[in-house]
Amino acid sequence: MTIKIRKWKKGKQGKKVSFEVDIRLVYPDGSSLRERVKAPVTSKSAATRWGEARERELLMRPSPKVLLQQQAQRKEAPTLKEFGTRFINEHARANRHKASGIASKESILTQHLVPMFGRLRLNEITDELIQRLKAKLATKKPKTVNNVLTVLNMLLKMALEWKVIDAMPCRIKLLKVSNLVPHFYEFADYERLVEAATAIDLDTLVVVLLGGDAGLRRSEMIGLRPCDVDFRRNLLIIEQAVWKGIVDTPKSGHGRIIPMTRALADALQRHRHLRGQRVLYTDDGQPATDKILRRWVTAAKRRAQLPLSPGALHILRHTFCSHLAMRGAPAKAIQELAGHKNLSTTLRYMHLSPAARGQAIDLLNHRGEPKSAPSFGEIVETNAAKLVTS
Repeated sequence: MTIKIRKWKKGKQGKKVSFEVDIRLVYPDGSSLRERVKAPVTSKSAATRWGEARERELLMRPSPKVLLQQQAQRKEAPTLKEFGTRFINEHARANRHKASGIASKESILTQHLVPMFGRLRLNEITDELIQRLKAKLATKKPKTVNNVLTVLNMLLKMALEWKVIDAMPCRIKLLKVSNLVPHFYEFADYERLVEAATAIDLDTLVVVLLGGDAGLRRSEMIGLRPCDVDFRRNLLIIEQAVWKGIVDTPKSGHGRIIPMTRALADALQRHRHLRGQRVLYTDDGQPATDKILRRWVTAAKRRAQLPLSPGALHILRHTFCSHLAMRGAPAKAIQELAGHKNLSTTLRYMHLSPAARGQAIDLLNHRGEPKSAPSFGEIVETNAAKLVTS
């Protein structure tokens, strides 16, 4: 091990003096290292001390031979197809994601990510390739594209967390999604739909009211049990959902309590039966499925002469939220009743509220006036929110 200090002059006239430190090392395994670097000091003694400190720092590091061996032994990153299976089993299933969520991730991997990136190693997925994926999905809705990108981003983050890769190989930016109000039935159209369902049979009426008067999702309708209907307190207790025969929690991950309308309570009272542990069954005693629910609602729409648009069942849920907003219900109450995980989902409906605009503009009529006590409408809103949360 040797350290040499060389003086050298810099500047046009050579008036500035600096020192170069030349360090030569031989490690116990026989490999050698030489480093020549300008010392960040201005005197020879200080350069010597800096060089000795630098020498000790280099000796604490692995030798060049060891570094080469470590680099050779470093495990190569798996392909996306290989890691995709581990991602589903050790992340989605291990963390007990909802069955529908696991199926969605598997579908995205199979249909979009594996065909595009399946043979690539995770650290080979670049920003340019992400843009090519977006271009390939150009005909899809922005929300669908974002679902694909979100799964890919989650997969890469798990690979980084599990130290399968050393760094994120790319940056994933989601598309902007316009916050449009979902389709819903106007008051008159919904009334026609309820009348049509009443004329068909009690099963159809119950399904329409569970969606339009209680805001239940399809899986929640299928999973509804007689014990979840509390006629004494006039409440629905939503604690489970059934997706393709699998009993699971509701989409939000937690249950909720929904007061029943008079029409819904009356229909469920007349619909009581002893056919099994669910509320909805077919005439031959089989539990209702997604296909059967769609068939019942489609029949009611045909009879009511309403457009046969896709997503008929979910439009009923949108109708529930929209009608609440149009009648002036507060956002927090709608969120609790609908079981929205995030308030931002509920806010899509709030521009339908007449109070949201009318009361805001009315504030301009009282400029300069001292702030008065809360109005009756504000008190009602607070009490309503408390009732739902309790």
